[in-house]
Amino acid sequence: MFPLVYEINTRIWLQKLSREHNRPVTLGNIPDSAFNFFTSCNFDMVWLMGVWKPSQYSKAIATAHPGLRSSFLEHIALIEPGDIASSPYSIPSYTVNDALGGEEELIVFREKLRDYGIKLMLDYVPNHLALDNEWLPEHPEYFIPVSKAEQSQDPRSGFEYICGTYLAYGKDPYYDPWTDTLQLNYARKETREMMTENLFKISTLCDAVRCDMAMLILKSVFNTTWSNLGGAMKEEFWYNAITAVKRRHPDFIFLAESYWNKEWELQQQGFDFTYDKPFYDYISSSPVNVEKLDGHMQAHWEYQRHLCRFLENHDEPRAADKIGLNNKAAALVLLTAPGMHLVHQDQMDGFRQKIPVQLIRQAPEPDNIDLSVLYQKLFTLQKKKVFQEGEVEQLEMHSANKSNCLGFHRFTANEHAFVLANFSATGIAIEFEHPSIDHIAIERLTLQSTLADKKISDIHCAENVTRVNLSPHEGIVITC
Repeated sequence: MFPLVYEINTRIWLQKLSREHNRPVTLGNIPDSAFNFFTSCNFDMVWLMGVWKPSQYSKAIATAHPGLRSSFLEHIALIEPGDIASSPYSIPSYTVNDALGGEEELIVFREKLRDYGIKLMLDYVPNHLALDNEWLPEHPEYFIPVSKAEQSQDPRSGFEYICGTYLAYGKDPYYDPWTDTLQLNYARKETREMMTENLFKISTLCDAVRCDMAMLILKSVFNTTWSNLGGAMKEEFWYNAITAVKRRHPDFIFLAESYWNKEWELQQQGFDFTYDKPFYDYISSSPVNVEKLDGHMQAHWEYQRHLCRFLENHDEPRAADKIGLNNKAAALVLLTAPGMHLVHQDQMDGFRQKIPVQLIRQAPEPDNIDLSVLYQKLFTLQKKKVFQEGEVEQLEMHSANKSNCLGFHRFTANEHAFVLANFSATGIAIEFEHPSIDHIAIERLTLQSTLADKKISDIHCAENVTRVNLSPHEGIVITC
């Protein structure tokens, strides 16, 4: 019910496998050890990030961009020209990158995943296309036009694709434009049809799509941003496109990258799961915003069960770096909360350096063995029925310092789990009452802790009250 998804930076991953196995590794000859790893972690889905044909313009812009170069040098001290590639989100066509093995090898990889019972997720970027995309020469009407007068007022707004004719760069209204992309015009029926056809094509190659910045083409957002230049969008894109794809592939899964509290609206448009940015913001803040996190975990069940929760991804800082001492407790909360769970490549090994998406060489880092062992245990825990099907409710706790402690109860008709996390620098004594745990002998309880030496004997039950001492930055799960 709640899939466990592993995000892979495909270009970096294949380079790493090639070095480890001392041979060129592409999608068609992935070693069995990689599939055994996926299986040992109980991943339900692998998201290959960045498989599409690269943009020559995007690579040139990334190579020359001073701000990007600074971020590259923060990761690797000496950059070679071959270390820089196009952004995987500046797409010239939905054609598999030949350097990765092309479409035939992607199909081989997908079939091998299927043999292991694992689904494949790929990227879909609905808001924009690369400057050198395959549609532009014949169909400039697919894109947002910018007049010469507008361009003179804002020289950074558009791309001069032929002399004196400008098209708008792709844009999030809160940030500067992405100057290696062109903004698609969803006010035009032809654009919506073309992008739906791209979805049809992608859906033959995989089992799910992660839709980049999905909220940007909600009708309300698009019209606020672009109607002055491109006209008004008359109907929603997502509902029609998702419905059309699911007529062909009923089990196909749509995941929306979503921000600005647009999760519920996108779920109503047909998305199976939407990014849960509030969860990420609350649990990764310093200090952890327990009050808001607790309130967020009490949201309506129909909303919660369609959320995709994460501690990091390719856009965010590494969890080991940003969340720091609370990283283990946050991982336990993540994987016991309802919803899709997204785990990023090297997250479970405690890597701390975020990789710019245009960089295809990774700096070496030491593995955090303790964290890796904990994640393996949590992956097993995540598959228990109470966490796959169980609903969630707030756990009323009594403690001298509740502001740093989170607690919730997951339950089915026959199973109960109590999740507690201490995000403070000191130990905390907690008491809670719940009828499902009343009169149950200690030996019938099981305990999973982020500390290796935590024992079930550390829990005390008397007079219908359960007492637990949590160490600093510790998370535990009690099941009965």
